Amino acid sequence: MMKHHFQKGTDLTKPVILLLHGTGGNEHSMLSIAEMIDPEASVLSVRGNVLENGMPRFFKRIAEGVFDLEDLYERTAELKQFLEEAAETYSFDRNNIVAAGYSNGANIAASLLFQFERELKGAILFHPMVPRRDLELPLMKGLQVFIGAGTNDPLCAPEETEELHRMLESQGAEVTVQWESFGHQLTVQEVEGAANWYKKIIGG
Repeated sequence: MMKHHFQKGTDLTKPVILLLHGTGGNEHSMLSIAEMIDPEASVLSVRGNVLENGMPRFFKRIAEGVFDLEDLYERTAELKQFLEEAAETYSFDRNNIVAAGYSNGANIAASLLFQFERELKGAILFHPMVPRRDLELPLMKGLQVFIGAGTNDPLCAPEETEELHRMLESQGAEVTVQWESFGHQLTVQEVEGAANWYKKIIGG
């Protein structure tokens, strides 16, 4: 199994929050974010299996903003398999997972949506990029997605966010985008926006 941290919630009817860190993070980096989103939910926080200069990531990249698509495909399938194993190990509903990912973690979460149908009940994507443009996307009717983005993000241009928004909506997903002006960093405002979205859309 992938390295991870599982925390059983106090309300098992709530979705399991799948935490996916950014480059250099680990399975403990985003626990406070899950607490802000839904303190009653179970949390499954995963560490990426790839090291880049000693920093954990979820998949390889060829350069800044240039993904290794073959590795991304394999690592996305690996994450899918891990979620199935974890659901069995920890006895939670495989169909009731909401991902919350930042940067590299948001990209692998988006890749799950692009590569497989109905992998997630919803997704909170902080500063994601378009994971790939070479796939026929699955139907996403009813899928709820929150995107936190930076108007001046040096790693993820606003045009990229808008393209991802369009691609998700074209397959039937319902997408909410919140813009901030703090570059690529994850801000309290974004997390609060995601928490409000979650309470309204998913049910907090």
